[in-house]
Amino acid sequence: MAKGGYIYIVSNKNRTVLYTGVTSNLHNRIYEHKNGLGASFTKKYNCTDLLYYEFFTDIESAIHREKRIKKYKREWKENLIHEMNPEMRDLFDEISEMK
Repeated sequence: MAKGGYIYIVSNKNRTVLYTGVTSNLHNRIYEHKNGLGASFTKKYNCTDLLYYEFFTDIESAIHREKRIKKYKREWKENLIHEMNPEMRDLFDEISEMK
């Protein structure tokens, strides 16, 4: 049975940096980012706030979507975020039940 996956976008407190990633466990991955255990890029730029995510029933689809999103310019990514999260607030508390 294929395992599902998530794409996500995290940012720093000032919203000056966006990072797109993929994971099979969204809650744990964002917890890692918040505690400095994420990728070296996110650690360097303090990308700790979850702004956007999407779920896919298989990880391969999530990886494909992540690669597509990474090709887009910042303005496109910001528009995508605003559709789900107009205030660009941290969504981590909303996914806490995903432990």
